[in-house]
Amino acid sequence: MTGVSKMSQDNKVIRKFETGATRDTSTGKLDYEAFLSPIVLKAYAEYLNKHRVASDGSLREGDNWQKLFGEKHYDVCMKSLMRHTMDLWLAHRGHVAGQSVDDSLAAIIFNAMAYWYKLLKERGL
Repeated sequence: MTGVSKMSQDNKVIRKFETGATRDTSTGKLDYEAFLSPIVLKAYAEYLNKHRVASDGSLREGDNWQKLFGEKHYDVCMKSLMRHTMDLWLAHRGHVAGQSVDDSLAAIIFNAMAYWYKLLKERGL
């Protein structure tokens, strides 16, 4: 990447770059760039955008899922997650599945995220 020095020294107090620039240490900071994949996140966002259109033709807000799915939220997420996991498993084993591998993976991520979102909210995060 242009302008980023690969030759930096992280002495756990301050990073000094060969250009003379300095930055705080990176020790202990979350490395989103390393932990996440932009191509996976883009494909996931495309899947979610495609499914914003409800069966009645209305368009949901992108964050509609954060309103949760009622008293049975965890059950709704788990049942859907398992259906999509079965589709992925079927496709993985060479059988006919109800949807593409890409859609199965995105739906699994969606349901896991919705499940986890409520869990974290309940913990006050």
